[in-house]
Amino acid sequence: MNTSVRKRWGILLFLSVLPLAIAAPRPQNSDAHAPPSVSGTIFDAENNPLSNVAVTLENADLAKTLHSATDTQGHFQFAAVPPGSYTLRAKRDGYRQGSEGPFVIRAQEVKRVMLHLAKIGPGGAAKDDDASSIPFSDEPQFTVAGVTDTTALGVHSSSRNTPNSNALTKDTVALTGEGNAALGSATALNKDAAASEEASIRAKLATNESAGLHFQLAELEEREGRPVDAEKDYEIAAELAPSELHFFSWGAELLLHRAFEPAIEVFRTGRAHYPQSVRLLLGLGASYYAEGAREEAAQSFLQAIDLDTADPQPYLFLGRLLATENASPAAWTGKMKQFPALQPQNAMAHYLYGLALAKQAGGENNGTSAEQQFHTAIELDPHFGNAYLQLGILRSERKDFAGAIDALQKAIAYTPVADEAHYRLAEVYRRMGEAEKARQETALYKEISEQKARDEERERHEIQQFVYTLKDSTAPPQGATPRPR
Repeated sequence: MNTSVRKRWGILLFLSVLPLAIAAPRPQNSDAHAPPSVSGTIFDAENNPLSNVAVTLENADLAKTLHSATDTQGHFQFAAVPPGSYTLRAKRDGYRQGSEGPFVIRAQEVKRVMLHLAKIGPGGAAKDDDASSIPFSDEPQFTVAGVTDTTALGVHSSSRNTPNSNALTKDTVALTGEGNAALGSATALNKDAAASEEASIRAKLATNESAGLHFQLAELEEREGRPVDAEKDYEIAAELAPSELHFFSWGAELLLHRAFEPAIEVFRTGRAHYPQSVRLLLGLGASYYAEGAREEAAQSFLQAIDLDTADPQPYLFLGRLLATENASPAAWTGKMKQFPALQPQNAMAHYLYGLALAKQAGGENNGTSAEQQFHTAIELDPHFGNAYLQLGILRSERKDFAGAIDALQKAIAYTPVADEAHYRLAEVYRRMGEAEKARQETALYKEISEQKARDEERERHEIQQFVYTLKDSTAPPQGATPRPR
């Protein structure tokens, strides 16, 4: 995905109706010119973090090797790494050595790596339950043939909540972090540098068929605007080394380019191998939602919360669905109640629980409890525009028009794209008999809504959509050709 598209995605994500960002203190005095670093996590085949793994970072050109070791959570870090080409290696007794690279570190770059180490069985063979020996599964039941301009296709028939689906897609690809160019973590290379890096990777592949090299190649191809090539290399990486990262990155690439059914297939396959992976469940849920399967999406997000109740991401994904629903099922409200209990200083946690309460049938008591949650969110974040919006809606419903106007005006002040706040304010003025003020707010609502629609259409045009064919599971498709090896 090119740089302009990534920037636009960042802007639109910030301007979305429900900016699902974890409220956390921001580091002070951050140094924009900090030296590059390499960090990451080492896992076993079951996705459990491995401690006491010896990790080295080798630079052949500088004849230099840096040393580190993983902590109890499997984390390691190399700070102040000089720019250059590196290979990372991980060793621990009883496991086969794992490696990543070579990869290039540039000035001010922060690189994250995740590795899975295979256990060594009797006779030095890798044990059957380790990640490197997991069979890839059957051939994927789809073929990606090309890309097309999405403006010619119209909106997906089941995507009545298309903007929210797009937001979930962005949230999903953001979970890959430094591992996938589709997430926009890497800086785009100039044409000559990209060609040189690709030539280097392909030269190494000619003598060493490596999942890591195919993964690097996929990142480069996506960065350079060649998503079909990237998808194929993500697939090969997952086939050669079916790690959780490789499955997730492949699925995220398919979801990003709106190949929803293939994305569901890949995330399902990944889940079969890594049933404890929260992000594979979230990717599966986002793909279901994009395909129009709301119930399946909700179940995936609820399961993800149960897998790790302390992880904020599943609550945020469920919050995306909650924002567009007219009512909150009791199960959703129960899950959202856990969020502020686990993170009492998180404004978003209180906001989402308040939103669930406000949308769950239960009379005045629920409205009062919801308002308390919105007030807490605002105390933690005085510029929380959506919390003011919900306060305005609650006050309007009980005919506290003065309080509603005050809250809605603050929502407009603190929300970058405040179309709903203008609409709600117009309704309040209309009920008060203030026809001219209602007309002005309605005009602003229409203007902002039309601009949002234009921005969404432009974004949709910029993200190329995969053209794919679903295979008959009992016979190969006509004209199918084997994947080049």
